[in-house]
Amino acid sequence: MKYRRHLFCIVLLLVTFVDSGSAQDTVLHYTKTEVMVPMRDGVKLWTKIYTPDKVNGPLPILLMRSPYVDWNIGVLSPEKDTYVQNMAKEGYIFVYQNIRGKQKSEGNFIMEGAFDKYDKQVIDEASDCYDLIDWLLKNTNNNGKVGQLGISYPGELTLISAIKPHPALVAVSPQGTVGDFFLGDDFFHNGAFRLSFGFEYSFGEEAVKGDTSFPFPKWDLYDWYLDLGPLSNVNKKYFHGKIPTWNDFIDHPNYDKYWSSKAPVNYSDTPRLPILHVGGYWDQENMNGPQALYTKMEKYDSGRNFNYIVLGPWCHGQWSDSNASSIGDYRMGRNTADDFRRIQKNWFDYWLKGKGDGKFTEAECFQTGSNVWKKYDSWPDKSATPTRLYLQDNKSLSFNKPTSGDKGFDSYVSDPENPIAYRERPIELTYSDSSDWETWLVEDQRHWDHRPDVVTYKTDTLLNDLTITGDVVAHLFASISGSDADWVVKVIDVYPDIDRKKLTMSQFELTIAADIFRGRFRKSFSKPQAIIPGKVEEYTFGLHQVNHVFKKGHRIMVQIQSSWFPIFDMNPQSYVPNIFKATRKDFVKSTQHIYHNKNYATCIELPVVK
Repeated sequence: MKYRRHLFCIVLLLVTFVDSGSAQDTVLHYTKTEVMVPMRDGVKLWTKIYTPDKVNGPLPILLMRSPYVDWNIGVLSPEKDTYVQNMAKEGYIFVYQNIRGKQKSEGNFIMEGAFDKYDKQVIDEASDCYDLIDWLLKNTNNNGKVGQLGISYPGELTLISAIKPHPALVAVSPQGTVGDFFLGDDFFHNGAFRLSFGFEYSFGEEAVKGDTSFPFPKWDLYDWYLDLGPLSNVNKKYFHGKIPTWNDFIDHPNYDKYWSSKAPVNYSDTPRLPILHVGGYWDQENMNGPQALYTKMEKYDSGRNFNYIVLGPWCHGQWSDSNASSIGDYRMGRNTADDFRRIQKNWFDYWLKGKGDGKFTEAECFQTGSNVWKKYDSWPDKSATPTRLYLQDNKSLSFNKPTSGDKGFDSYVSDPENPIAYRERPIELTYSDSSDWETWLVEDQRHWDHRPDVVTYKTDTLLNDLTITGDVVAHLFASISGSDADWVVKVIDVYPDIDRKKLTMSQFELTIAADIFRGRFRKSFSKPQAIIPGKVEEYTFGLHQVNHVFKKGHRIMVQIQSSWFPIFDMNPQSYVPNIFKATRKDFVKSTQHIYHNKNYATCIELPVVK
């Protein structure tokens, strides 16, 4: 059974430790206490504390901080929550706190407020966590050690705590965490705005103190967003300047200091304590963040060896479910949530309890296709060789570069009045029990591969397995009749015509890596430029890290298109300085040319392991 997550409220928790021998083998019951914990400026934050009964001696503290009301943590008592049940049996103090201005907490909520890692006097999320730990050390029967973790926004709060840590904070695990809001996670991907998510999430968090949903008058939101028209209509018709984050979108359409200062990947550096990053290959919200944060911090982790990563076949926070043995139609072959709980428990047991030998694998990454866990001494795997897979005539793919002149290309017309839906319709409210939002990245791409505005290329049937481990990069040569364009590139695993293992997966088109790039930012994300109509230009952008085996008998497919709606706004396709201020007259049809010849050889760079 799938667990639906309401506004990132995935089961997030934090782990802490216990002195070996101080707790009974089985803890049968936890008692909950609710308190308002004072911060250094007098603001009080709503906090839940679960303490195990019948446990002698001090215990470690397991901490999570969140803006959300429906946590799916702190709601169930820890011994009943499958996500932490294996740790709850040994005795921990579990603590959950709402941040400023959310739910019953006092103060003002500023979504993704700025963070200064150098200023130790400023009041921010790091100082609030510091004050919480101080209070807990004095008011609970603890052993002086604290662990923290969280998924999504709580994951970012965990990361911030680790950058300016309290001395008692011993180990952390930020999970499903944002890396950069403009370049690859929640609000933008490579400068393309995440319309439905940005609209619904900013309203949900800022319209009232608690969590809420926009009152859409239609069930199929594809139609509603299409009827909305230009982004300039949002404030004109609905928000009226009252949603701060939406106003920030309008004021900062390019990658400026506002966005760079908010990006966790920019203020992350040397790991100051053990940190376990966790992410999913099909995370529909923050796929890029854990990968980017691990990579950045690894550059500084030369002596202490504090930086580790776990990557799995998951959507956002799916590793916290009781059962993660499938995602959409893809079967993992095992309950990977159980596997993750083992990894997580071993991690915190060592750092917080001193149990185990502390010899952790640098990167423990599930390999899709083969459905096995793999261990790596470095991530990405250094044995992988960047290998280019080229688009060819007749809509084929080959590892051989085209030899024809400069005439080879394919064309399609991108129409703003008929954008390509990013998942099957109806497209419901993102955070609703009926929504397929969580698993859209693994939907069968056959629904789109015959649209006239999607160009599709594929290899012959593979005669041997092909393993790719690491970064997938698109090198796209294209020209347009307009003056701006979006480029969506998808790398797809095509199942056999008849799949004997599971007939319903026959010819299934499974997305392995995909992303979007807004053409105006091809030179700089800070200084966009119009595209010259008819000029061939190269667009190079990453499709994120993967660990996948294309099995013998399968094919590799590449799809290219210019809209992914309404998860991304529709590019007007005529250049305007600020898309958030575009009007309906700015939206035009554009003819797109995708080149595949000797001079302009569009290709996908795959990290092939031989």
